[in-house]
Amino acid sequence: MTFPEPVLVDRAEQPYVFMRRSVRMDGFAEVADRLPELVGWLTGRGVAIAGAPFFRYNSLDMAGESEVEAGVPVAGGPSLPEPEGDVGVAVLPAGRYATLTHVGHPDRLLEAAAALRAWAGERGLEWDMREVDGVERWGCRIESYRTDPRVEPDPSRWETELAFRLAG
Repeated sequence: MTFPEPVLVDRAEQPYVFMRRSVRMDGFAEVADRLPELVGWLTGRGVAIAGAPFFRYNSLDMAGESEVEAGVPVAGGPSLPEPEGDVGVAVLPAGRYATLTHVGHPDRLLEAAAALRAWAGERGLEWDMREVDGVERWGCRIESYRTDPRVEPDPSRWETELAFRLAG
């Protein structure tokens, strides 16, 4: 499968709310299933959603446990909600990101991520990531889910943006 050409993008800080879990990839639903709960939590408090829901990979270990956040961007300023229970509030860091938009079933996201990493490697770009004991620790690596499955039920048409922050 071929993927579209990645793009370099400068991003500003983005406040968001999240629920964090340590999960194995075969148990990813434990974190993925939190997105509707987060959206409901925000809606119940009248907080404006400022973009597509996403997963942020703080650490990535394909053979073990990864620390992943289910997140939803929100408007900044005085309207930021206070953390409560499992819900945290944080900011995605500003910086230069390599991005790739994948259209298709989410089961192809590993291939899309590999294509993005290969593209960056060919250009000598370095990630905001360090490897510790075989585990990748990312400054900011996100998958934003731009398609609402309630509106578009066909996963072959879903749009997912990968955005990995570059070093520096």
